[in-house]
Amino acid sequence: MNITEVRLRRVEGGNRTRAVASITFDDAFVIHEVKLVGGREGQDYVAMPSRRLDGGEHLDIAHPVNTPTREYIQRELVQVYDQAVAEGRREYRAFIRT
Repeated sequence: MNITEVRLRRVEGGNRTRAVASITFDDAFVIHEVKLVGGREGQDYVAMPSRRLDGGEHLDIAHPVNTPTREYIQRELVQVYDQAVAEGRREYRAFIRT
């Protein structure tokens, strides 16, 4: 499974969310509303799409099932975000070829 496209929209403002993205895998499956969030130690991390339950708890709608996959998604998303920042673009589309 490989990421083949990332559509990213940078978020500016006071919260820690840096960007919201749609990630396409193998030109066949897409996950929307993946967030890139700034961590407390300066390390960005990926927040997968979720819904809020009645008790205030969040439940992931889609998520990686292992650490290497989460790290792969995070690495690619951070790289695309860095490209968007370098080019000064709020919206950015990247095609990733493996």
